[in-house]
Amino acid sequence: MEGQAYNKYQRKELELKALLEITQAINENQPESVLLNIFKFTCLVHLEIKAMILYVAKEGEFEKKIAHGVKGKIPSVLLSGQVIDHKESGELRLDLPGDFSFSELETYLPVYHKEKLLALLFLRRKSDQVELDLDFTQAIANILVVALENKRFARRQIQQEILNREVAIASQVQQMLFPSDLPNTRELKVKVTYFPHSMVGGDYYDLIRKSKEKVYFCVADVSGKGIAAALLMSNFQAALRTLLRSDASLEVILHQLNYTLFENTKGERFITFFLGEYDFVKKRLRYVNAGHNPPILCWEKAGKTELLEAGTTILGAFEHLPFLEMGERQGLDSFTIHLYTDGLTETLNPSDEEFGEERLQNFVFSHMCMDPDQFHLEFFKEIEAFKGPIPLRDDLTFMSLRFS
Repeated sequence: MEGQAYNKYQRKELELKALLEITQAINENQPESVLLNIFKFTCLVHLEIKAMILYVAKEGEFEKKIAHGVKGKIPSVLLSGQVIDHKESGELRLDLPGDFSFSELETYLPVYHKEKLLALLFLRRKSDQVELDLDFTQAIANILVVALENKRFARRQIQQEILNREVAIASQVQQMLFPSDLPNTRELKVKVTYFPHSMVGGDYYDLIRKSKEKVYFCVADVSGKGIAAALLMSNFQAALRTLLRSDASLEVILHQLNYTLFENTKGERFITFFLGEYDFVKKRLRYVNAGHNPPILCWEKAGKTELLEAGTTILGAFEHLPFLEMGERQGLDSFTIHLYTDGLTETLNPSDEEFGEERLQNFVFSHMCMDPDQFHLEFFKEIEAFKGPIPLRDDLTFMSLRFS
């Protein structure tokens, strides 16, 4: 009797020591590998366990973290659908291929936290005469697994914070790419409304006054969203501005932009693009539309509108542009051009109906000679009334230029 009492006391002392070791390691924020080794040592030395496997839940599956003393073939991962644990009855069923087996192991312990199955521990005693303290084993396994889960959660938080910082930086850089000051003179007045779908968008607009005689303006939309789209657009802007400084023609600019984009993305990403050039002395507009929504040109004296469609296909889809048609209009001295991205025309209302190009063209025609600031104020009242509570599903850019 005294021997049994002593053994029981000694066992409790070992359990307390094991508990102290693992909690101390957790408090010291030791790496996952250290925590797993302490748990493994505790089970094998202090708890009279000969063989063990520990699976820990991770994103829809259970990943093998510890395997000791098992000769048979066991999977490195258990899919959630392969694990059926009846918590009430204590029965476990594993749907595994025929070449896997857990027959060497005599018992299992599920580890739950707030009704969520976090881990599975499979065990075999050193001998039939040894009585396992399953309550303590389950308790210490629970402490370990919750600590691992907390570590994973902390890593995700840090990764999310890093991503948020990167997105914020990308957003700031992207805002710097847009022109900081838009003309507001009698000769030229420009108004832009831009709503990114997220912190960083795939839309781009620009206005470059190269000389007193010439001004260039453009709008573009890169396929995709997020940081990748923003980075591609920043590279595109850098290439465009370099080409504009080189006195290259619009034809050369388009071919070079397409080739650079294709080389960078291997045809996997593309950009729709509209580039216009206005000569104040010659009163001439030259333009090229690369698969973009056609801007609307308003001839104020004639009281008519037209779509600027001449150009080519989207940039980046082909190594060489298959065709290129330049657009040109002469004798323009008092006119307005409205450029936009498809986020505007694809705005949805509660009936899942798009705003569409026809509504846009009708609004432009009925507000032909309006000041750009006032035009945007009235137009976005119209958009808000149309879409109601439905959020935008894409970046939206609207750029209006009034020459007079």
